Amino acid sequence: MSAQPGPSSLKQVPLHALHVSRGGKMVPFAGYEMPVQYAAGVLKEHLHTRTSAGLFDVSHMGQIMLRPKSGRVEDAAAALERLVPQDILGIVPGRQRYALFTNEDGGILDDLMVANFGDALFLVVNAACKDADEAHLRAHLSATCEIVPLTDRALIALQGPKAVAVLEKLDPTISAMRFMDSGPRTLLGIPCFVSRSGYTGEDGFEISVPAADAERLVTTLLADPAVLPIGLGARDSLRLEAGLCLYGHDIDTTTTPIEGALEWAIQKARRKGGAREGGFPGADTILRQLAEGAPRRRVGLKAEGRAPVREDAPLFADASSTNRLGRVTSGGFGPSVNGPVAMGYVPTPLASAGTALVTELRGSRLPMQVVKLPFVAPTYQR
Repeated sequence: MSAQPGPSSLKQVPLHALHVSRGGKMVPFAGYEMPVQYAAGVLKEHLHTRTSAGLFDVSHMGQIMLRPKSGRVEDAAAALERLVPQDILGIVPGRQRYALFTNEDGGILDDLMVANFGDALFLVVNAACKDADEAHLRAHLSATCEIVPLTDRALIALQGPKAVAVLEKLDPTISAMRFMDSGPRTLLGIPCFVSRSGYTGEDGFEISVPAADAERLVTTLLADPAVLPIGLGARDSLRLEAGLCLYGHDIDTTTTPIEGALEWAIQKARRKGGAREGGFPGADTILRQLAEGAPRRRVGLKAEGRAPVREDAPLFADASSTNRLGRVTSGGFGPSVNGPVAMGYVPTPLASAGTALVTELRGSRLPMQVVKLPFVAPTYQR
């Protein structure tokens, strides 16, 4: 593992001063100084998000506008389809879709969100990948699109069952939005981009806001008694319980979408026999695996006892085996499940729920079982 950058080289998000003033414990993450938790602690922050509303700062992520030079958003969508196995032309204005940048081997360069704003596509990409993603877009799409990184905007997420009640105080039409609706909205007179989405498994919203106005909006939201600030620690435990991948851990350039159990994200139009079959990097591998299966699969894992099993823990067929079958890619304690939860990769024949496995924890063998994902059922408003 490479060393984390020193404090002097870390970037700060627009809300940095607010996090510090609210008692956020700041840590290095993806080149930024970010709050891992606040005074309430990870456990309470996690459970509060599941029962009320949690506010997350995700301004370290990349926001990119893809503007078609022709003026036709369909041209930007068709161009982006050369880089992802998703049906981008099928995203109607006001909607967004989960997508994957793939490489020539079928591996995943990044996962991202793509929204159709009617005249342009709005992309949200991962913090650690955003410079490479921008370069990737420029290398392949510059002839047809303007690639505009929105470096002057913050990004926040309001998640949990009370999120809609909180946000509709600022815009009464918010409650009419459905899961994956996305587009421009005005909050407190501030021009924002709002999507009904998030990465916790809960109903909620992601809000792109001009950096200069971010503190005013966030301070207003935090004044609501239903809302607590939530750090990266609880964000990780929430997404893990929801069975959602963390790029660089559960998926990366060595995993295909099929291995990552993300085939649901590849629409019919891009599959074999579809209207626009293939045409994206790694299509031969990905379409073959769609038809025939992949050699390994991402699965949910539960260990016996209370001790969490962490990333990189090995997986074996039984207590006496020395043949490492796979590994844990994300693991921790699930506060909502009240027990350890994990995800990892196993050979496809062992990927069925109920399959018994063994891991190693502090030098001892510990029984594990493959379980169906997610650990906590999502509450998206479809």
